[in-house]
Amino acid sequence: MNLPVVVVLCLIPIAAHLFIVVTAHCRLGFTFGFESLFKLGFVTASALTHWGIYISLLVTFGLTLRPGHEALITTMARRMHGDKQGEIPEQMAEYTRRVTIAWCCFFAVQLCISVSLFCFAPLVVWSFFVNILDIPLVATMFAAEYFIRLRCLDDPPRHSLPVIIKMIRESAGKPAMPANAAQPD
Repeated sequence: MNLPVVVVLCLIPIAAHLFIVVTAHCRLGFTFGFESLFKLGFVTASALTHWGIYISLLVTFGLTLRPGHEALITTMARRMHGDKQGEIPEQMAEYTRRVTIAWCCFFAVQLCISVSLFCFAPLVVWSFFVNILDIPLVATMFAAEYFIRLRCLDDPPRHSLPVIIKMIRESAGKPAMPANAAQPD
């Protein structure tokens, strides 16, 4: 199946969830009075912010998976671990593309769970998921990826958190390389 078709198929349910949530909560406000609508407005604004972040991440990562483009994490690996020409081993390039796909799946699942809980579960359940479980789930995803990397790559890069932050800061200033171009010396 073509990747843009997959992305569209993933975004259709998300858009449908958002429509259901917005229309459902507007009706609840009219049923219970203006005060309920006002309270739901703050909660809905929080939900839309949460969903906006995950939609942005999903789209940002997903667009780099299109044919002719380099996956986002592959680009980061080239900047942080590539030689002077920005080359990385083929095994790492394929692995980082798969990691980009895994993060897209994670963002889509987080988004669908959040929207579903907001629509169909008590507000306290949705709030617990978004406010308490969100960061631990992201941390778990990072940890899982790290342990999988150690098993899948022959010579996986290993760095402490401060070194990783420094590499990201330094690589953020470098211009992005096209998928098949060498970096100038």
